[in-house]
Parts: sequence; C-alpha cells; structure tokens
Amino acid sequence: MTYTTTTAETPQENGHMVRSLNWTGAFWIAAGVPPLVLFSLGGIAGTTGKVAFVVWIVSMMMGFVQSFTYAEMAGMFGNKSGGASVYGAMAWLRYAKPVAPLSIWCNWFAWSPVLSLGCAIAAGYILNALFPVPLATSQPVLDWVAAHAGAITADNPRVAEYLATHPGLGSAEAIRALLTSDAVAALTPAIRSWTAFNLEIPGLFTLYFNTTFVIGALLMLILIAIQYRGVASTATAQKWMAIIVLVPLMLVGLVPIFTGSIEYSNITNILPPASAYSAEPGSWNLGGWTLVLGGLYIAAWSTYAFETAVCYTRELKDPKRDTFRAIFFTGLLCMAFFCLIPFSFQGVLGIEGMLAPEIVDGTGIAQALGGMIGAGPVVAQLFTVLMLLALFMAIMTACAGSARTLYQGSRDGLLPKYLGHVNEQGAPVNAMWTNFVVNLFLLALASDANGYFYVLAISNVGYLTFNFLNLNAGWIHRIDSPHLERPWRAPTWLIGLNTLLAFVNALFLGAGAKVWGYSNALVSGAIFAALIVPIFLWRHYVTDKGRFPPEALEDLGLANDATSFGPRRAGILPYLALAGGLAVVVVANMVFQLPG
Repeated sequence: MTYTTTTAETPQENGHMVRSLNWTGAFWIAAGVPPLVLFSLGGIAGTTGKVAFVVWIVSMMMGFVQSFTYAEMAGMFGNKSGGASVYGAMAWLRYAKPVAPLSIWCNWFAWSPVLSLGCAIAAGYILNALFPVPLATSQPVLDWVAAHAGAITADNPRVAEYLATHPGLGSAEAIRALLTSDAVAALTPAIRSWTAFNLEIPGLFTLYFNTTFVIGALLMLILIAIQYRGVASTATAQKWMAIIVLVPLMLVGLVPIFTGSIEYSNITNILPPASAYSAEPGSWNLGGWTLVLGGLYIAAWSTYAFETAVCYTRELKDPKRDTFRAIFFTGLLCMAFFCLIPFSFQGVLGIEGMLAPEIVDGTGIAQALGGMIGAGPVVAQLFTVLMLLALFMAIMTACAGSARTLYQGSRDGLLPKYLGHVNEQGAPVNAMWTNFVVNLFLLALASDANGYFYVLAISNVGYLTFNFLNLNAGWIHRIDSPHLERPWRAPTWLIGLNTLLAFVNALFLGAGAKVWGYSNALVSGAIFAALIVPIFLWRHYVTDKGRFPPEALEDLGLANDATSFGPRRAGILPYLALAGGLAVVVVANMVFQLPG
C-alpha cells in the first residue's frame, strides 16, 4: 500500500489534510476521552445502584477488546481520515450502499453532542463560580429570613400545602422552610434564571435559550477557533491540558484507596436498585437486569470512545506504525481511568451521595473530587478549574474526531460535498462549522437537566448502531479483502469474539435505551439515523451521477472502477448479520421492562 503525501499545493487546493502527526499526537488528542467518565457518573449510579462500578469495568473491558478490530481496519486505510466508522463503511458498500453512510452518520451524531453536553456542564460551572446560588445556611439567607419573619403566617395557604406534603411537621417549621426557600430565590442572581425564550416542540422536547445556552455557545466558538490552526496545534493544546487534568484526576482515584477512605459496604452486597434513582436495593429480576443493561448502554458512549484515536490516520506521518500504537495506548489510559474513578467515587460517596442532584447533572463533581481527598475550599476551587479543563479536553476530542468523520464521508461520496473542504492548515472547517450549527440546537435542548440526558440517550442509539456495523465490518473485510496489507493483524479468534460482542451491544441498545426516562428514545434515535438515507441518495445519484470518487476506493485497490466493488465473497452473511442485529434489538426491547 502506498500512502498519499502532501504535494506542493496547499491543503486547501488539493483538498487533503497534512501529514504532521505522530502516534503521540493522536494519543494526546484522544486523551480527552477519560474525562467523559464524569459526564454520566451520577446517571449510571442512579440506574444501576451498587452495580455501577462493575458496569464501568465491564464496559471498559468490552471497549478495549473491540478496539483491536478497529485497529486492524485503520491500518488498511492509511489514506483516510474519520475513524473506524469510515473504515467499516467500506466493507458494507459491496452489499448495501445506504448502510455505509449510515455507519458514518451514526458515529457522527453519537460523538458530536459532546460539544453541546460538555459546554452545558461547563456553563454550569462558570455560573456557579461567578453567580453562586446562596446556601440555605448562609448568613445573607438567615438575615433575609429574620427581616421577613412576619411575611408568612400560619393561615397562609402555602403553609397548608407544605404541611400536606411534609407530614409530621408543625406550622413554625413549615413557615421557616418557606421563608428560607423565598430567601434563596430572592438572593439568587437574576442571571441564573434569565431566559430569552423557550421553544416547545410538541410531543418531543423544549428548547431553552437561556444563560447556559449563551455561555455554552461562546465556549464552542473558542474551542473551534483553537482547532482552526490544524491538527498539530490541537494536539499541542490537548497535551498540556491532559497533563494538567489527568494527573490530579488519577490521584483522586488513588488517594482514597491508599488512605482507607473507601467504605467497603458501598461496594459489596451488589444488587441493582429497586427502581431508577432509588437508593433502595432491588433484586436480580427482569426489572433489575433491565436497569443494569441500561447502565451498560449509556456507559458504552464513554468507555468505547477511545476508538477516536484512529480518526487521524490521514494525518499520521507513518500510519503503518502509528495507528495501532495510538489506539492501544489510548485504550490503556482509558482502562485506568474508567475502572478507577467510578470505583473510588462509589466507595467514598456511596449510592446516596452519587444520587445527589449536583453529581447527577455534573455541576458538583469538582467539589466531590476535592472532598474525596479531604481538601479545603481553596483546593476545591482548583478542582473547579480542572473540571473546566477536563470538559474542554473532551469537547476538543469530540470536535476534532467528529469533524474528520464528516470530512472523510464527504470525500468518499457518502455525505454532502461541501463537507470535504479544508483550510490552509488542513483543518476540515466546513465540517467544524456544521458541528457548531447542529450543536447550537442540541445546546438549547441540553440547557435543561432533563434535556441533557435526552440528548445523551438518543445519541447513544447512533453509537451502538455504528458499533454493531463496524464490528461486523471486521470479518467482512477479512473475507472480501484478504489480499490487502494489514500492518497490524488481530488474531482471528478476537475478530470472532468481537462479532459476538456486536450482538451483545445490540442487546444493550434494545433493552437499555428506555431506561433513561424517554420511552421514545430508541424510535427517535432510529428516525434520526434514517435521515442519512435521502441525504446519501441525493449525493450519490444526483451530485455524483451514481459513481463514487476514485479516492473512496483506492485503498481497496478499486480506484480504477468507481461503480464495481469486487466480488461479494461473504455472500448472504452480511445480510443475515443485519437481520440478526435488528431481531436482537426488537426482542430485547419487548422482553426487558423497567421495575414496576
């Protein structure tokens, strides 16, 4: 295999990216994946209870094993960018043209929301730092209550309502609680509740154009500006942020273990909860297993994500050598964080602590990190800064990888043509701006706590769909393209194991999407995935007149024939795999039900 090198033309003129990266650069860009554990730490604890840390470990082990299939495919396509979904898409072109862009599209709309979700959390941290909500026990609140002591009397209807929902309390206690609530509301900075307007989409969701939206949009613009200078600049920025963030985060995971702060009753007698977001233990019945599968469903969005390390193959100086190194060492890094951090969090905080609203929505993670090592308020503030940097790392990783997925999908004739443009530094700018526009919409949705997990649940429908298609692409490539050079070749038994795991992930998809409070998440995700079909049909049959660009097929040795993809040696097997995966999803969705 020969690898295309940059010519005397600028990247903007030839449309190609620049080979300016070694494996450590790809590693540093993908080092934004470990902080993803903080996105859903509380959510997974809420749905799986004491099983939470086990869910993270199992999910991470699956992700690591699966990455070896992706590493083999990445080595086959040294002239492509965009990651595993692009390399797997080439396997499906021979059998069902629309499945190829489906793989890329599903991977993109799984990764892209990291921009909006991360910026929504970061906006929450900024608001908490600059415009904090006063504590109920703070002196200003106590002074306000004293000054308005006669504002509420025992015959006030609010007192009767409060006592009805809080049996056992007296009128004096109810008045005190109501005055405290009024004080907190009165002393909360107005910017915290400012909203330009809300837009309700009947039957689906509400878009919130509020302070969180404005701050999040500004953060996205800043991070896109950093990536405008090309992949080498992005890798350098990521390297320094990773050193600053990951070392303290690792220490937070280790210190409680060595200081004896782990309460082992929090990690023994492992049972799923009686219901979602309940600290009451349940049992290993159908409802309990449904909750656990829901945890494995959403954990995959984070633990499998280090496969983004192979998004930069077209920008590696030596893809034969560097591709495997990048994904392997990134996988080891993620293994340490995704196993250690959930274990220590649960061991110290317990399930009750993990269910605190500020842990579930992510805005209280920094304070929890400081508390786990017994730090004072100054160190806790430093952890707030570290959390912001951790979020920026995750967003940078997602922005870089998802933009390259759109770019390569365009270059291969699977996505709209305008996405294949790069600037003078080889950055896929049109794809980056497309990400920005889409994430403005998602940010308006995620600016509300309920919308946050709705975005997460739907995007993961795409991620597990992509995962299923690409793990099957591994064996399809083995059968159809045995002649192609594989700089790193996975053991055949591992390709077979990962094929089995593809169907396990289909099980997670069918059973788990409903766990997150949105009964229509699976259907909504499937509808969004299907949107790629008319987009692809227009690009392929209208724009390209039924032919693929030559560069789409050159790594397959088919560059001279843009209409034929060679013999279909796998026969009917790919179609059986698709039918089997769909059957697993449908049956799992019917069989597994939430606890009554």
